[in-house]
Amino acid sequence: MKPGFIILSVLAATSLYALAAESVEKLATPWDLAGETPKSYQIGLDRSQTISGKGSKFIRYVSGDDQSWGTLMQMIAADQYLNKRVRFQARVKTKDVDGWAGLWMRIDTKSKSDYHFYNSEDKPIKGTTDWQLRSVVLDVPADAKAIAFGVIDDGKGQVWLDDLTLEVVGADVPVDKMKPSKSLPTKPSL
Repeated sequence: MKPGFIILSVLAATSLYALAAESVEKLATPWDLAGETPKSYQIGLDRSQTISGKGSKFIRYVSGDDQSWGTLMQMIAADQYLNKRVRFQARVKTKDVDGWAGLWMRIDTKSKSDYHFYNSEDKPIKGTTDWQLRSVVLDVPADAKAIAFGVIDDGKGQVWLDDLTLEVVGADVPVDKMKPSKSLPTKPSL
């Protein structure tokens, strides 16, 4: 074979490999990408990183604002979970997360007077980690209309989710609560 054909063959194979590496298998609806700067992140299905055998869902930073966050999430109607305690649970794996990652869940209500939200910021996953079981538990009030849940990727890095469940649990399972924010001052500083 002539040297020119060998070089062209190698270049063609390299180009095909690069295109295959950039292609991402899309996630089924209702999975969605959201966050402060969703265009800085990419979501998809990774069949090479899985413990369930079905492939894992992932979110990864690709470019842009790396001082921001993105989330791989979905939202469902709350009808079948009203007046129940719900746990969102998943196996989580990370690579080079320079901010933090964690599961989150939010219950949207009709009245919006009571805020039901937890984002795992007090139990952050950082750096590169192997698969670990994580969960979020919240009560779903009678006036709930939707349940949103997912995983946050704050900053750079990649987060995989696998073996996900959303299930009703008993009252013996504690509810996750956000740590209170610092108290507001009682007098202004003028």
